[in-house]
Amino acid sequence: MKKKFFYILISIFIIILIGIFLSKVFSGEIIVKRYIFRIGRFELRWYSVMIVFGIILSYILVRRRLEIYKINPEELDEALFWGIIFGIIGARIYYVIFMWKDFYSKYPSEIFKIWHGGLAIHGAIIGAILATYLYTKLKKNCSFTFLQGLDLFTSVLPLGQALGRWGNFFNYEAYGRPTNLPWGMYVPLSNRMPGYEDFSKFHPTFLYESVIDFLIFLFLYRYDLKKKSHGETTALYFILYSLNRYWIEALRTDSLYWGKIRVAQLISAVLMVFGISMFIYLRIKKAKEV
Repeated sequence: MKKKFFYILISIFIIILIGIFLSKVFSGEIIVKRYIFRIGRFELRWYSVMIVFGIILSYILVRRRLEIYKINPEELDEALFWGIIFGIIGARIYYVIFMWKDFYSKYPSEIFKIWHGGLAIHGAIIGAILATYLYTKLKKNCSFTFLQGLDLFTSVLPLGQALGRWGNFFNYEAYGRPTNLPWGMYVPLSNRMPGYEDFSKFHPTFLYESVIDFLIFLFLYRYDLKKKSHGETTALYFILYSLNRYWIEALRTDSLYWGKIRVAQLISAVLMVFGISMFIYLRIKKAKEV
């Protein structure tokens, strides 16, 4: 009991410190840097660190479930390796496709320079799903099925996304429209999108998404133990994350477009419909089996 109370106090203290820090950054009193340290041309950026931290923490949480699901740890490690590779490739291809006309068709040499930025989460998800499918189909006597692997992935994915968004915070990117709300975030002139140079405070959409993604993680990580069939956690992830991303994307100033349509909103709408259909199908299928 004392140990639990101690952890609660520490958590409250950390939240207060983060709140104080954010208030100073949002007011412009503190200007954060995109990197932790720099040596020559090399920069260890917060964005990379937050993504790696999210992957490691998610991996640790998944490992704790392997005995429950009777999954071979080595197979999980192999699937994770390929999932990361396919995820990065997918994130880059997705971004390049929708930025081809405006940028990469003019500067094709930039396609492979991912350190210059340009990764899209929907592309990463597609890549990771493809990797999971191929691994479970090509691996002989795999200890987990495609849907089970997806459930493990999506049960912790929102946590990684919640942490990754803080990389956007340090980069002063992925923010929303100008706002006069008390929690509006100050963005330096050099980081403001074209056309918004006369505004200084913007919606901290990175924070909106991070908080809600974390709540989605808390729900899905718990739900995965209570699901009636494999695939339900994934279906709920498609629904919940897409709902969150859809309304936040409407605030963003840096959206990828397909004509006049925000690509992220279009994909989110498709995933919502797919997730709802998938969940209903799985429940009906389970009911027939009973």
